[in-house]
Amino acid sequence: MPEREDDARPMTPEESLALIAKQTEETRREIGPNPAVLLAVWGLVWLLGFGLVFLSAPPTSLLPLWAAAAIAVAAFAGAIAYSAIYGIRTSRGVRGPSRLVGAMYGWSWMIAFGGLTVVNTGLVRLGLDPELIPLLWSGTSLMLTGLLYLAGGMLWQSKLQYGLGVWIILCGAASVLAGGPHNFLVLSLAGGGGFLVASLVFLVRSR
Repeated sequence: MPEREDDARPMTPEESLALIAKQTEETRREIGPNPAVLLAVWGLVWLLGFGLVFLSAPPTSLLPLWAAAAIAVAAFAGAIAYSAIYGIRTSRGVRGPSRLVGAMYGWSWMIAFGGLTVVNTGLVRLGLDPELIPLLWSGTSLMLTGLLYLAGGMLWQSKLQYGLGVWIILCGAASVLAGGPHNFLVLSLAGGGGFLVASLVFLVRSR
């Protein structure tokens, strides 16, 4: 069979670069984790977990508090496990300063929340008003989460991640101002919704 003229014609530099870019993007999608999925997972967990806790509190009391808490804990545990897998996949094949920065950023989450747990537990043991305990945990946790997202946005120059950090900090402040149990409604709708919107924006931009 005679060779077609298009197959025999050498590729131009522009066509070569376009082919390389296409193959690189296809490879990235096949083996690389998708941040949009990670954000969507956390958005759904916040929406479900905090939403169930709100619905278990008076005056709605649609389900027992222990059941809502158990579902929320299981959902957050699953999200943490997925995030760990995501971090491992993200760092796979990465060498040099980028790998070190990623590892230090990942450990900063555990170190920061470990310290936060010690501080908040100490305040509770010192006799903090029981009505303020949920506000303490939700407010401080969101503030710390938002700050870590701000740091990540600065490290990787991601406006989306930086903006998400700002939104989470605003949600943390709003949850405290709303008071209990409406703080859980703020966390569910505004916090979880913020993650879902960020996931959608990232998905649209990546495509």
